[in-house]
Amino acid sequence: MKLTPSILLFTLALLIAGCAHYQVNAPLSTVNAGAGYRFQNSAQTNSDDLMLVLAFSGGGMRASTLSYGVLKELKQTEVGAPGTLHPLLDDVSLISSVSGGSFTAAYYALWGDRTFVDFEPCFLKKRVQTGLLLQVLAPWNQIRLASPKFDRSDLAAEYYDHLLFKCATFGDLETNTRRPFLSLNTTDIASGARFEFTQDEFDLLRSDLSQFPISRAVAASSAFPVYLTPVVLKNYSAGRPAPEPNWTKSILEDPAASSRMKYVAMQAQSYTDEHRRFVHLLDGGLSDNLGLRGALDRAIAREQSTDVPSVPAKLPRRVAIIVVDAHTESDYGWDSKEGYRGLGAIIGSVGQVSLSHYSFETVELFREVMARLSRERAGSGDSNAPEISTYVIELQFHQLPDKSDRQFFNSVPTSLQLPPKTIDRLRGLAARELADNEEFKRLLRDLGREPGKSDSTDRRPSLTSVQTRNSN
Repeated sequence: MKLTPSILLFTLALLIAGCAHYQVNAPLSTVNAGAGYRFQNSAQTNSDDLMLVLAFSGGGMRASTLSYGVLKELKQTEVGAPGTLHPLLDDVSLISSVSGGSFTAAYYALWGDRTFVDFEPCFLKKRVQTGLLLQVLAPWNQIRLASPKFDRSDLAAEYYDHLLFKCATFGDLETNTRRPFLSLNTTDIASGARFEFTQDEFDLLRSDLSQFPISRAVAASSAFPVYLTPVVLKNYSAGRPAPEPNWTKSILEDPAASSRMKYVAMQAQSYTDEHRRFVHLLDGGLSDNLGLRGALDRAIAREQSTDVPSVPAKLPRRVAIIVVDAHTESDYGWDSKEGYRGLGAIIGSVGQVSLSHYSFETVELFREVMARLSRERAGSGDSNAPEISTYVIELQFHQLPDKSDRQFFNSVPTSLQLPPKTIDRLRGLAARELADNEEFKRLLRDLGREPGKSDSTDRRPSLTSVQTRNSN
């Protein structure tokens, strides 16, 4: 048979497609709780007085920009006694994120203050969605995408690596001891459970997170269904007889453990199932759009005094969490007309209502758990363990008090590409809303007090900012 150019090209395409394969996560030879990228191994807090946590929600480039605006405002907000003034951003010990918020969180955790120089031109104001589409449509990538072991999210991870992360892995984050611990959240599509990119979670798969690319974790966190495909992890624990982690055993055998923590333990235990040879991960917003559930699980575990990984041994007397909620609200016209609004309106409305209620319950449960922890410590009789002052700072942009700002924000689409003017306005909006937030002002007032002095007498979580917005 004569080898024509068309046959040669076809043969070459088959070879390229056959070689295309997603990047497989590395196995872990030995589980060592003292090594790897874990919260307890990182600088848990840069302040003996304050633990500051940031939770960045999903919402495409809208979420990335709002998160960036909050980081920038924290960088410009100085706290501390005279002579020891420093940016409040330096006191952040943990950033937990999902989807669009994960781009900003991962970039800052990796590059630090460089973020305020090049994140805007490199990502926020770049035509990322167009660039990703061009990657998908490129003939050579079309050949690679024909492989059953290489898909759109794998291609997206390569693109994000080129734009932002430059081949960095989680091993690179282990050396950044002065930067916040990064918790990128995804959804295990088989169980619907939240999955974190931490070594504690990778221990369950007997896999080494230090070799895993940050870009691939961000791709998993932002893999919105249909548009992008699941990111696949190999589960080396499947069917392997191995000692059960102490924390799962202690929780499941403890009759006093909450149903919430037993559910978390059972999810962790499920990775030893011989049928769970692979884990498929999608957008973290499917299981928690605020990126707050991880912090909530740790608070519940701390309350129950279990030995769950990543639970700090001792909480400082102030715990503050800033929730950047980039969720928008759309009017599907149900109240204006009698007739049926169509399948699209039903799907959109159901998703919007479910997301809003779930996010509200998550924040309220976190408040309740922290209040119980504070009361228990105050009643312990230990003079060295004062009551915990908790600050829950919610930035809910879909409830902005100004009508024009509210209309503008709710009109911003969930995409990975926005006009530069929209980026500028969103960034400014985030900085202004944080600076004007009453709970944030209370935190700054209390941080300005001399050590040993009491915090504000009203210890109830402030809802002032939310109530003000709801009244407009």
